[in-house]
Amino acid sequence: MDEDIGWEWYRTLLAVLQEGSLSGAARALGITQPTAGRHIEALERALEVTLFTRSQSGLQPTDVAKALRSHAETMQSTAASLERAARDHGSGAQVQGVVRVAASEVVGVEVLPPIIAALRERHPRLVVELVLSNRVQDLLKREADVAVRMVRPKQTQLVARRVGNIELGLHAHRDYLAAHGTPRTVNAVWEHAIIGYDKATAFVREASKAFPRYTRAALALRTDSDLAQLALIRAGAGIGVCQVELARRNDQLVRLLPKVVALQLETWVTMHENLRSSAGCRATFDALVEGLLRYAR
Repeated sequence: MDEDIGWEWYRTLLAVLQEGSLSGAARALGITQPTAGRHIEALERALEVTLFTRSQSGLQPTDVAKALRSHAETMQSTAASLERAARDHGSGAQVQGVVRVAASEVVGVEVLPPIIAALRERHPRLVVELVLSNRVQDLLKREADVAVRMVRPKQTQLVARRVGNIELGLHAHRDYLAAHGTPRTVNAVWEHAIIGYDKATAFVREASKAFPRYTRAALALRTDSDLAQLALIRAGAGIGVCQVELARRNDQLVRLLPKVVALQLETWVTMHENLRSSAGCRATFDALVEGLLRYAR
């Protein structure tokens, strides 16, 4: 490998893998398709490998290209972090720039918006990107800058602050209970339409230890979207699990068997330790901690 390999070639490789074609990669990067093609050819020549095979259906990534993808994603995240650090320090540590925040669907939609709105009122030059997913974003790969997690982070490179437990309970709409009756025991719950998961998660498996009958077969309505489950409960479709604090905001939702069914979600705010020097990330981290401490209480 006598030829120097520029980051832009790896960036183009990642764009082709993400977009599925040279034309798509060119649009995403703001370059021409011939330029994207030259980047891929130059990278193949420098690495002495074949990255894509050409077929009637388009470009097909080889095993080598697939193996390089995660490394290219890390390079992309690092480049973005470098840009943020330069902006932060170049602005005299003013709270500005872009901060990417990751959270679960329900927390991102139902809990964080007023916290972020207040943050932006204090720091109007701050740009917040909100990523909603029930998948745990990898902060080490910089998929996000700051994350709200429902599990204790194990990586030592992360700064983490525990904000408490968010309690979950069984809830149903008053209209549903008026039509179908109110269960007074756990066994009676299973005679109703239960709203729950489609694919089991670690949390579901843990909850099933306490409630063995909570199985996929027992569920009348299945979805892996927490937002969809919450919407179904609010619509009176059945009985489901939701955050107690969210249910308190709606006087039409009734909590069932609170002394028997009370699950705790340990909640943390985390960020990579290298982002301590970023004024924007620090301000966002502190705002999330403050807001979620109030919510958890």
